[in-house]
Amino acid sequence: MRQQRHSHLLGVAPVPSHGHIASHDEGEHRAAAHRALLVSALGLAVTGGTELAVAGFTHSVGLLGDALHNLSDVSSSLLLLAGFWVSKRPPSPAYPFGYERAEDVAGIGVALAIWVSAAVAAFESVQKLIHHGSTVHLAWGMAAAAIGVAGNQAVGWYKGRIGRRIRSVTLIADARHSWLDAVSSFGALIGLFAVALGFPVGDPIAGFAITLMMCHVGYQVTGEIISRLMDGLDPELLHHAEHGALGVPEVRAAAVRGRWAGRSLRLEVTAEVESTLTVAAWQPVQEAVRNAVAEAVIEAREVVVHPAVRKESRTSP
Repeated sequence: MRQQRHSHLLGVAPVPSHGHIASHDEGEHRAAAHRALLVSALGLAVTGGTELAVAGFTHSVGLLGDALHNLSDVSSSLLLLAGFWVSKRPPSPAYPFGYERAEDVAGIGVALAIWVSAAVAAFESVQKLIHHGSTVHLAWGMAAAAIGVAGNQAVGWYKGRIGRRIRSVTLIADARHSWLDAVSSFGALIGLFAVALGFPVGDPIAGFAITLMMCHVGYQVTGEIISRLMDGLDPELLHHAEHGALGVPEVRAAAVRGRWAGRSLRLEVTAEVESTLTVAAWQPVQEAVRNAVAEAVIEAREVVVHPAVRKESRTSP
């Protein structure tokens, strides 16, 4: 009799809930990401190509390094586009959670592009400084550097706006890379001004300054990408999720953990309830917890809710 009674209690037969938050705009987000990457690739190809052509006859090492940096971003954008394309594939037996982390893996390529660009800029600057190379046609070089500043600012602003809207850390990282390129172009412009004022070492010094900026941003972007791949999560998000779950009257305590996969945040909530709650009574509570957490953490794409039985305190005889 006791066994039959307890077979329908929550403590004996817990039924976890798996709920996917509505993502009707997922297709729109992917289309926006693809569009941002294609537009940025085209813009950077024009900007970098212009700088490279001008650097060829001005012999400006700063402009050359900036041109190579911009052209490397074109390959980075194409790499990110491939990551977004792979991430939209549906789950498979080999990858039951899907392919959304392909976006994060593509982010590694962005970080590598920053570090390679820094190495190229440093090498070219050292060569110019050692061999005392001259810089000519300064007006053309300054105009090309100004184009580099404007082009990278525009591309970075566009990718950053789209990345924040669709919550893509990889696209935001790529936007920061473009903003770095704008600073790099400005550094090349300053170096050419210095040469025009009679300081020929201004060009290679500008190249070194650009290298330091690249290393700084490369360090930040690499840290963010590694944190995402290692399931790093802002504790504030977990706090908001826990607070949302505790807003359901039947929940006595809650523990939350989560992880990012590309642009999808998955949260797992363990909600502690009274042991007398039946499975039938638990299911509306389960749905209430899921909705409360989804409302508290708008970034969540999926919320999984598990029950836990509240332990009754025992007194010693």
